[in-house]
Amino acid sequence: MKANAKSAALVSLAIGAGLAGWSYFRKPVHVDAHRHTRQIILHYTLSRVEQPIIVLGDSITEASTLPRTLCDHAIVNAGLDGASTASDLGTWLRETLNGRRAAAIMIALGTNDALQGREQKEFEANYGSLLAQLKDATDHLAVLGIPSIEVRGRMPPDYQAETMKRIDAFNAMLPALANKGGAAFAALPPMPAPHTIDGVHLDAAGYAVWDAAVLKGVSGACSKP
Repeated sequence: MKANAKSAALVSLAIGAGLAGWSYFRKPVHVDAHRHTRQIILHYTLSRVEQPIIVLGDSITEASTLPRTLCDHAIVNAGLDGASTASDLGTWLRETLNGRRAAAIMIALGTNDALQGREQKEFEANYGSLLAQLKDATDHLAVLGIPSIEVRGRMPPDYQAETMKRIDAFNAMLPALANKGGAAFAALPPMPAPHTIDGVHLDAAGYAVWDAAVLKGVSGACSKP
């Protein structure tokens, strides 16, 4: 009986450890509800602003504190936790805009694609489709480079190294993808070390670099015709 109890305890611990790891790298079910609610709020926000500057991204975008306006254009933070190039954000944003145009759209995606192990061909196809969907919604379409991740928090070194290989490969593809899709490419300068709070999500130093790159990337909306 004691042996059986000990075995059961070890199994429980193993399952618990596995679930803890899964919860860190896989979004829990409640995120879908959060994203749905946030998309509704963004629909309301975009319905009441004219010629906005839209930053379309994932949780890194959602957690950013970009200024509310730039050269008299409202900046709309359209970050959605867990979003990737496979999230069909182009269809959602076009339906939300409902024929209205944006002053600029910055796409800041790729981190979740890398974390989820997406293949380069699928990433390229998804990104190309997204650019094709949005190129007629603005005169200033831009693509932002993907920030690096760190061995920090619960991010193990082997997973970080594997994911960084994908991020580096994706970043190498982005300038050509942007050019083909009629978009400008905004590179991210090197980040300080450290620049994240948990290996993925940016800290204040990381956002100082990220925010500056975003604002520079959408500054075309401020040029006089």
